[in-house]
Amino acid sequence: MAVTRGSAGPSLPGVEPAVMEVLIVDDSAVVRQTLKSIVESDGTFKVTTATDPYDAVEVLKKMVPAVILLDVEMPRMDGLTFLRKLMRQHPLPVVMCTSIADRALSALEIGAMEVIAKPDWRDPSKMSVWSANLLESVRTAARAGLLRQKVKVEPKPPAADGRLSADSILPRQPFQARGTITEKVIALGVSTGGVQAIHQLLAGFPADTPGVVVVQHMPAEFTGAFAARLNSDPKIAMEVTECKNMEAVKPGRVLVIPGNVHGVLRRNGTGFRVELVEGPPVNRHKPSVDVLFRSVAQAAGPHAAGAILTGMGDDGADGLLEMRQAGGLTIAQDEATSTVFGMPREAIKRGAAKIVLPLDRIASALHPNGGQWNV
Repeated sequence: MAVTRGSAGPSLPGVEPAVMEVLIVDDSAVVRQTLKSIVESDGTFKVTTATDPYDAVEVLKKMVPAVILLDVEMPRMDGLTFLRKLMRQHPLPVVMCTSIADRALSALEIGAMEVIAKPDWRDPSKMSVWSANLLESVRTAARAGLLRQKVKVEPKPPAADGRLSADSILPRQPFQARGTITEKVIALGVSTGGVQAIHQLLAGFPADTPGVVVVQHMPAEFTGAFAARLNSDPKIAMEVTECKNMEAVKPGRVLVIPGNVHGVLRRNGTGFRVELVEGPPVNRHKPSVDVLFRSVAQAAGPHAAGAILTGMGDDGADGLLEMRQAGGLTIAQDEATSTVFGMPREAIKRGAAKIVLPLDRIASALHPNGGQWNV
């Protein structure tokens, strides 16, 4: 099945469009109509629907959507097969809708911008939150697509309910060098495009790398499967696990912060533990990179290194700056190797990154050589 794109584009050069097209591909008429109503509740979007990937191909011959919202389970061709063909021939921003963790991770590895778990359609009480999350995923994918085209995207004001900073979870305070710290810790923050980036980065770490703590913006349903998939990869020498509350940070181990909680690094004798903390989203994310990085700055200071990788928005930029001010090594992924140069760009603009590196050079820079960071 060849995917041929139509001539209509989402924008004029340098101008964010007033209305963006969203293509919804789902075999259920009820689901299509429900999703259409949710997406079009934001006047930025106009929805076209397709019953399956073959129908979607016919639509794509006539128009180029800003975002495709794609189901996985469909007759004639499943969503992952269609996604693979689309990414190979004409990449577009795609939000996948599935509750199956393995398929969600496969979609992210193939190239989906975002994955959102399907709701319980029978429970109206949960639909309001789910609808808001869906809209935010579509908006993120649309903005990421515009950035890929080098189209100017003006910053958007905070949502009506406000945008909370890390102060709501962890008050700011300087690193205090008390006691003896013998361990080092590496903190990683990543969002859109992060599944591939984290895989490549971890594959570059030897088994004796200091303990790593990762915040990947991902729904709670998928972080455990994400950690398990990384752990099963023979190219990754470190042990990878979803973090448990108060779990120790140890050399050779990677802790992935679960979805829907914040990860806070705490001193523990000569080393560190990770506390899982409830609370509101920070920078609209939970877990938040800013929360993790601030806690690392406070607990570890110069004994820590942090890297901010590909992702939309600015979560982590302020926290990385605090890490640098506390004496830690701070790195931002460069534009050329970022799927979306949002989070790294904001960190660079704020002076948070001591160095800017392509993804394939970050692992060696983060590994201590003779007790010192290898830069």
